[in-house]
Amino acid sequence: MTNHVELIAEIEIEARDTGRWTGREHFAPAVLDALRTVRRAGFVPDDAVAHAYVNAPLPIGCGQTISQPFIVALMTDLLDLRREHRVLEVGTGSGYQAAVLAELSDDVCSVEVIPELADHAKRTLEAEGYGRIALRVGDGALGWPDRAPFDAIIVTAAARDVPPALTEQLKPGGRMVIPVGEPRGDQELRLLCKDADGGLVSRTVLPVAFVPLTGGSASPG
Repeated sequence: MTNHVELIAEIEIEARDTGRWTGREHFAPAVLDALRTVRRAGFVPDDAVAHAYVNAPLPIGCGQTISQPFIVALMTDLLDLRREHRVLEVGTGSGYQAAVLAELSDDVCSVEVIPELADHAKRTLEAEGYGRIALRVGDGALGWPDRAPFDAIIVTAAARDVPPALTEQLKPGGRMVIPVGEPRGDQELRLLCKDADGGLVSRTVLPVAFVPLTGGSASPG
């Protein structure tokens, strides 16, 4: 697979095939347009550029990966983003997911615990035209209190439990997508919605496999 056209077609097929579980047989046109617009090749290591548009995760160094494009599309779609929403991403990684979010929201914040990855993502995002994204190095399980509350939160690494700080920083009416489970064990993608009274409704979307969420407040992996 060498281009966006084939990749988007494969994502659409996978969305239909998994729709009975995800509730999303078709992703929003704006989400697919975001994946068409963002150059995944710009966010992978030089030796992986030839595989940039394969529908699979790829290593980016420091024991981390850039997520499978279908999963990026699914998690983004589940957030139901609007342009005015403030979004928090936990786990900047390569910066690819943040760039996709920035195609849909004007207010994207992203936290990365590994300084080397954060620095590289900052340079990549600026080079790709996404310099307006707010980035910081820190423990993503603590969220970003100074920027809270958030209309949407997306976590790109698996936690054993949903970090309480993230649910606290989610606005009433807000949505969080997070993989939950054991490192290198059973994990599930969850969608959490906060109601007007601050209560949370959670549902399992799909079984997934993510690198573990790390940081001072995250369970060790």
